[in-house]
Amino acid sequence: MPTTGNYFHLHLVSDSTGETLITVARAVAAQYTNVTPVEHVYPLVRSQKQLDRVLDEIEEAPGIVLFTLLEKDLVSRLEGKCQQINIPSLSIIGPVMQLFEAYLGASTAGRVGAQHVLNAEYFARIDALNYTMLHDDGQLVDGLEEADVVLVGVSRTSKTPTSIYLANRGVRTANVPLVPGIPIPHQLETLKKPLVVSLHATPERLIQVRQNRLLSMGAESGNENYVDKQSVADEVAYARKLSAKFNWVMLDVTRRSIEETAAAIIKLYTDRQRQRLPES
Repeated sequence: MPTTGNYFHLHLVSDSTGETLITVARAVAAQYTNVTPVEHVYPLVRSQKQLDRVLDEIEEAPGIVLFTLLEKDLVSRLEGKCQQINIPSLSIIGPVMQLFEAYLGASTAGRVGAQHVLNAEYFARIDALNYTMLHDDGQLVDGLEEADVVLVGVSRTSKTPTSIYLANRGVRTANVPLVPGIPIPHQLETLKKPLVVSLHATPERLIQVRQNRLLSMGAESGNENYVDKQSVADEVAYARKLSAKFNWVMLDVTRRSIEETAAAIIKLYTDRQRQRLPES
């Protein structure tokens, strides 16, 4: 029996931080709603002694074993142990590396944690995060022209989490709320370099999210307009009117996750950059 009750053990063994393993494992585990993985994460496993502890724990709590190890002796020993106690194991990067090797006709460098080298891309992400935190929720409108992307939208259209997600991808992102009765910053009207994306959702969805927000804060009274159907519909109409006036890209986030919204924005931004290349 692979599971006990409604959970199973999931062993994630990495010679680096384990981020790649965790991301892949959770993406797959999320498809199985009837069982919950008990994660055992083993980062920085680079010696036989470190592997000893891992093998002991796997034997004590058998389950699925996923790994990203490059050292062949470690891989061989881990796979051998899994075969011995009859549990499945899989290298997450092994098949991908074999594909690269076959296509490129060259072997790998075998650098442990190579994806985490402090290169220019890493520092670009840090710079983007710093910029995004300073320019969150319209706190700082000076410097909007320096953004790659500016997100606008009414309250609860996921501007902040989407901005942070984009910043983690190296995209300098600012966000500005659209509030009826409050003029938008004049800097927003004259932007040339950034891609301005207006995030929209249906009034019904906004009311649902806002009600949940108020409940979590224990602040239901005194916020009637915030969840009033007509008031919210007016906000949505106001945002759409502004988007049309300034020719902002409109993106419906009603049924999108943060990741899906960010992916759509990155595609819009990349396409825009490609279109601009001949001008430079």
